[in-house]
Amino acid sequence: QVQVVESGGGLVQPGGSLRLSCVASGRGFSRYAMAWYRQAPGKQRELVARITSGDNTHYADSVKGRFTISRDNAKNTVYLQMNSLLPEDTANYYCATYPSVANWGQGTQVTVSS
Repeated sequence: QVQVVESGGGLVQPGGSLRLSCVASGRGFSRYAMAWYRQAPGKQRELVARITSGDNTHYADSVKGRFTISRDNAKNTVYLQMNSLLPEDTANYYCATYPSVANWGQGTQVTVSS
């Protein structure tokens, strides 16, 4: 099974930017679609963005135009570039294989606050 480790979260002001990274272990990374999810306290986990093995991307309406998902197969890594951040983006962010999640990583916390 693919294991993932997320990093890159932190505290930023509204309008700021962050880049999240997700390093995957396990065989065949380049064959899997990958996705970023997020979960805020008291809310359901939601799909933020996904990327196929062929680099096709899809985004939730709430982040479209602000976030960009990408991957570097040579590094077994998927990224989430987040621009124009809003307080509503505050959440713990997770990456996983898509659509079937083998297991969740620890996540990385993003806090957007002035």
